[in-house]
Amino acid sequence: MERKPKPSREYTVNTETTLLPFLLESVGDKSRNTVKGLLTRGQVLVDGRCVTRHDHRLFPSQQVTILPEALKRAALPFPVLWEDEEILVVDKPAGLLSMASDRERERTAYRQVTDYVRAKDPKARVFIVHRLDRDTSGVLLFAKSERIKRAFQDNWDTIVCRRGYTAVVEGMPPKAKETIRTFLQENGIHKVYSVQTGGKEAITHYSTVRQGKRYSLLEIDLSTGRKNQIRVHLSELGCPVAGDRTYGAKTDPLRRLCLHAHELTFVHPLTGKETTYRAELPRGFRKLI
Repeated sequence: MERKPKPSREYTVNTETTLLPFLLESVGDKSRNTVKGLLTRGQVLVDGRCVTRHDHRLFPSQQVTILPEALKRAALPFPVLWEDEEILVVDKPAGLLSMASDRERERTAYRQVTDYVRAKDPKARVFIVHRLDRDTSGVLLFAKSERIKRAFQDNWDTIVCRRGYTAVVEGMPPKAKETIRTFLQENGIHKVYSVQTGGKEAITHYSTVRQGKRYSLLEIDLSTGRKNQIRVHLSELGCPVAGDRTYGAKTDPLRRLCLHAHELTFVHPLTGKETTYRAELPRGFRKLI
């Protein structure tokens, strides 16, 4: 005799709170680790949308659904930082392309996010709003309609308030805090470098968070978003990003480029609300310092 799957559990939110405390109070028969597992495996829906963040905000009258194991939504192999009707924000791992290239068309963040949203709605689509280099990890934003994509891309310089990065670099910068302003140009083998005339203006702000014997941890803000901008500027400053052989690094301590897009703050083009999304510092960054 075929066994019927357990029914979904549904709960109504009565007061403003966050998801993990709400689940712990609502599901009294499960431990904290078990409840966290429900989130990680994609078994928790808020108003019909899969949510994996523990600190997702809840508001009165919203519906929270816990799916049984048999009906859980296919999870992404990397964290979902936020998902709603209009956008999806993920923490892209290092080594994964944002979108397809001539050499790689399938194993990309775009393809994996597309499969993720289509697991619930086969007609769903996602659109790339911006990109991160293959070897850079961190906050990556997707739109769920072409209208939202255009709204972001057409107004990117005015609605994006902060693009924050963290880098582990070899040695230490000559100054603890500085703004680097140069003009960048790309040569025939696709390597970017600074030039005296021509090129595109690139502005990078950095401050030193911590220094060690061999490496320094830097907080970086961008006023422009040129290709390989951070890597070029730090290399020319004499402290290349650890693991960046292309731009002069002599060491590769974590077997990856030690550059992470940890924060993205923008004013939503439709709601006008300013929101910040953060990705945790990768394991190993602090241990190098």
